[in-house]
Amino acid sequence: MKRGDAGACNFDFGLLAVFSLLALPLGGCRSNGFPQYPPDYREYMYVTNGGSGTVTVLDVVNVRLDRELPVGQNPVAVAASPTRNEVYVVNSGAAGGEGSISVINAENNTVAATIALHRRAVSIDLDAGGKLAYVANAGSNSISVVDLEKRREAAQIGAGEEPVAARLSADGKTLAVANRGGNSVSVFDAASMRVRAVFPGCPGASDVVILPDSSKAFASCSAGHQVMVIALARASQPASGQTAAVAAEPDRLEALMDVGRGPVELALKPDGGEVFVVNALSDSISEVITGTDDVQGAYMMGDDPVSGLVSRDNSLLFVGNLHSQNVIVYSIDDGRRLTYFHVGDGPSAMAFSAAGNLLFVVDTRSGDVAVARTADVAASRESSSPLFTFLPAGRAPNAIVDKAYKVQ
Repeated sequence: MKRGDAGACNFDFGLLAVFSLLALPLGGCRSNGFPQYPPDYREYMYVTNGGSGTVTVLDVVNVRLDRELPVGQNPVAVAASPTRNEVYVVNSGAAGGEGSISVINAENNTVAATIALHRRAVSIDLDAGGKLAYVANAGSNSISVVDLEKRREAAQIGAGEEPVAARLSADGKTLAVANRGGNSVSVFDAASMRVRAVFPGCPGASDVVILPDSSKAFASCSAGHQVMVIALARASQPASGQTAAVAAEPDRLEALMDVGRGPVELALKPDGGEVFVVNALSDSISEVITGTDDVQGAYMMGDDPVSGLVSRDNSLLFVGNLHSQNVIVYSIDDGRRLTYFHVGDGPSAMAFSAAGNLLFVVDTRSGDVAVARTADVAASRESSSPLFTFLPAGRAPNAIVDKAYKVQ
């Protein structure tokens, strides 16, 4: 497998079996493209390893392996607290068994607590204050509302059949749930946890995103070739001479947009202007204008794309192709494929470092994490890759999150 040129450090990676050597500190190569971190700064990437029952902790500051932590069985999702130095790992559990959340203390990278959940817990989202977590239990047809401060489940609410994704709106008022087995999307009032509406007609609903202004939800229908658009309930604007809104507009189906086959994931631009649909069975992405619900176009990617991640400046989309060894870089402003670079086998999840200078790519099949320098992407070609190094992970890694903080 061709690795390309790793840049100024000029590493020769060889076989994946030598990853333990690549985990050594890279201090001699840090002058090019790395921020200057203060002494009290800490930053880690947390990678869930579904086949190992562990989490790999990567030291972002020194670009090396920190440790591997045992958690529950089959960890499949992870989220970092926005307010505390904690990371939450969703363990799906053994076949037919109960799931759980492992709470990791990011200050010493140990498991501080375990919170019991229900069958086949598969996804997690947090509220803005970091007090509540919303976990989809696919095997129990429910959503767990977890009190993260008290370390317990506060409520369990019924969803559709096999919920696989639950997303909280930025204003904290709406929870949208993709029900894969029920071919539907459920919309809940987050305060009362009562269902406001259920929208059928989304075969294999697999992912959901909500615009930053909390006005719309987009759901991918992975067993078909459509994306469902839901206009979310909101108070009506007061009429002339009135001081307050007097009525509310209910949740409503706004559109069913045709995209590629097997849309499995949605990548939303940070500014909310566009959402990119990752079409696994069409080997493509579809670009959707969120304000008008127009499909701008479809663009060929690699073999079986399964994940997408938009850069902080809204200019680039990175696409991981599960049945290949590369990441495609798509220029949003130019509307074209910009370049690609080689990683490990089966890239399936990605995350940026806090400074945005590094992209970490989880390679499910080869059990490693590729690290690329984002500043080198625009200038990269097949003979000059932005790839910086590889770091080891456990068996079947599948999700990743970044956590940065300063030591108090």
